[in-house]
Amino acid sequence: MSLRFGQHLIKPTVVFLKSELSFALVNRKPVVPGHVLVCPLRPAERFRELRPEEVSDLFNTVQKVASVVEKHFGGTSLTISVQDGPEAGQTVQHVHVHILPRRTGDFERNDKVYDELQDHDKEGQDIPGRWRSEEEMETEAASLRKYF
Repeated sequence: MSLRFGQHLIKPTVVFLKSELSFALVNRKPVVPGHVLVCPLRPAERFRELRPEEVSDLFNTVQKVASVVEKHFGGTSLTISVQDGPEAGQTVQHVHVHILPRRTGDFERNDKVYDELQDHDKEGQDIPGRWRSEEEMETEAASLRKYF
């Protein structure tokens, strides 16, 4: 059964964790290796629309996923980010948390990661030819699914 992620339908093969109220999926165009997303199951455009139990489940899931992703991809730190609204860089109308494993030197200027996040799905940048293949995404999801 496919899940809805804003205007997109997500195949179950790219989802690697599903909790009571949230799900985690691999990113079709990661900013760094291991860049994944965690979303509430119920579509909500803005963070303020989430019910308290959804916020709790979402961030408990983020904490579990972040720990695994950092270790699995050899990170030494994490960037965890929510872009809440179009002026904040949100391009998918569904609350989602970006988790990016980080390492020394992955960006020349450390905060460049935020520029990359804002631009990575921007109109004109989100070109299917730049996306990872379904097979690559399925393989990554299967490798992460083993931890849960």
